[in-house]
Amino acid sequence: MMKSFSFAVAPEQLWQAINPWTFYQQGAQFGFINIDLGSTPAPHTEQTILDEVGSYGRQIGRLGDALEVLLRHVPLENLSKDETDALDVLKGQLAEIRQIKERQGRKQPLHP
Repeated sequence: MMKSFSFAVAPEQLWQAINPWTFYQQGAQFGFINIDLGSTPAPHTEQTILDEVGSYGRQIGRLGDALEVLLRHVPLENLSKDETDALDVLKGQLAEIRQIKERQGRKQPLHP
């Protein structure tokens, strides 16, 4: 009778935290692609903000929500065509983001 043996090619638990700031600090490279997030004078502060406040996506989303509130309450009639166009593009993008979140069952802020 032959004894069987087994060995693991990979660890039982395949989990890795992906944090772009730590990649940058370590000079990470994926295949032929180098990731360069630019330089920051305070990488520790950036990391703390990401950990304690929220991802860049979350921060930008909250800025968008706040801008929508302001756009509903600030008089916009004296804007130039270019300024109005810029706000229309922003409003369109914010509406698209809202639709995607709704499709995915994400809670949306109250809109009057």
